[in-house]
Amino acid sequence: MPMRRTTPSALAAWLCGAALGSILMADSQAAPPTVAPVPEGEQLSEYYEVTVGGVPVPVYACRVSAIPFNQVWPGYQRPLDQTELAGFAYFDMTGPVTVGIRSSRPIESVAVRPLAAGIEPRVERDHIRFELDRPRQLVVEVNGPHHALHLFACPPEKDAPSPDAPGVRYFGPGVHRPGKITLESNQTVYLAAGAVVYGSVQAQGAENIAVRGRGIIDVSPFPRGEGGGAVRLTDCRKVTLEGVIMRDPDVWCCSLFGCSDVHIEGVKLVGLWRYNADGIDVCNSQDVTIRDCFVRAFDDAIVLKGLKWGQDSFDDRPVRNVRVSGCTIWCDWGRAMELGAETCAPEFTDVVFEDCDIVRTTHIAMDIQHGDRALIQNVRFEDIRVEMEPPNPYPVYQQSAEAQYAPPNDGNYLPALFVIIIQGTAYSQDKERGSVRNVLLRNISVTAPRMPASSLQGFDAEHNVDGVTFEGLRLNGKPLTSAAEAQIGIGAHVSDVRFETGRGG
Repeated sequence: MPMRRTTPSALAAWLCGAALGSILMADSQAAPPTVAPVPEGEQLSEYYEVTVGGVPVPVYACRVSAIPFNQVWPGYQRPLDQTELAGFAYFDMTGPVTVGIRSSRPIESVAVRPLAAGIEPRVERDHIRFELDRPRQLVVEVNGPHHALHLFACPPEKDAPSPDAPGVRYFGPGVHRPGKITLESNQTVYLAAGAVVYGSVQAQGAENIAVRGRGIIDVSPFPRGEGGGAVRLTDCRKVTLEGVIMRDPDVWCCSLFGCSDVHIEGVKLVGLWRYNADGIDVCNSQDVTIRDCFVRAFDDAIVLKGLKWGQDSFDDRPVRNVRVSGCTIWCDWGRAMELGAETCAPEFTDVVFEDCDIVRTTHIAMDIQHGDRALIQNVRFEDIRVEMEPPNPYPVYQQSAEAQYAPPNDGNYLPALFVIIIQGTAYSQDKERGSVRNVLLRNISVTAPRMPASSLQGFDAEHNVDGVTFEGLRLNGKPLTSAAEAQIGIGAHVSDVRFETGRGG
């Protein structure tokens, strides 16, 4: 297994000797990064060593999906032979820095994503070097997407609580094993940089609560379905989730059920490989902001849902006023940005995804999969940059425990770009279907070998799609001037579809 464990002597030697050669240590920058030491016993990646501004930065190991091979809750854990190890590193920065990376594998190619960051790496033998002008969430791919390095360059932390602050459960640097943590009203869970907390955080009916810090919440001790993900909040108000890293959830990683007034900022989700390992799920919740986050999910990455749960259901509550901005997304199986498939709610309205990068996706980049009764209206995708550079592995449903991943090998697969479909699914719990109104896609930029397809499909004359505008759609920088050129298929029960060239078109 390509990883190593730290011991006090090994860690000291690494911190003193990880200079990576003079090519990486020539920096003389005035503002060195803030780097926390790795706790003793934590697994480090053997694929990479990293310096930032000449300062060694630990590279943690995380498990990710290796192939898009999935089953729907089959009752057993996903086998490890469908996964691989990747790495991630985090640090705080106040000004421009030089990032140096040494790869244990011979370097044939390097890509730093999102491409829109404009970072051009320099390679010399087994070393990679590039300049980082400001805090960003990045993926460094060496020889393609496998065993990637995830870099979380964060802004300086503000207003960190003291360990003895009232209402604060404080986890300092080191390894902690609290199991399930229950938050009550007016409480905060704080994870300092260098903390690894093996457990999960849950709250029900609480208000004025927070999960903050720079540390790691790791859910790996829980068997599938027993941990509740890294953070699970039900019927909560006035919530802040900020800065933490969430690793290896047993199911949905960060989920909201019937919540309101929620602010999620700078959260990083990585190491999601198990079945149903969604990223951030916003269910029957209102007034939610998600900004400057990184999500690499096995299943859907950032998804809005309406769920029906019998007597404890919140399906009488709408999904309303949800804004997702400045996020970087990698989706290993499902959909990167989604409304659905469960849409049990009065309505989904005033939903915005803006200024986000989808660096890899598998099924669909953006979609509205409408299987229940809600009226879905006033949805906007704006300034979204979608990368579909090869390889784009073909997703396959695993039909039995013995089945092996055997996709078509023609290399021509591309995920879909955008889909609206109204139809019942295996997840539908309402007998009635809903409708979709007033959807805008503005300034969507695609990097791909050809234009990926999009499609629109209503259910019947009453439950239809009405009012979809594509404005400023581009493929590899070239404006697309018609729906046909943009590969947009328009099916039955769809009306008022507009295609505009947008600014600069």
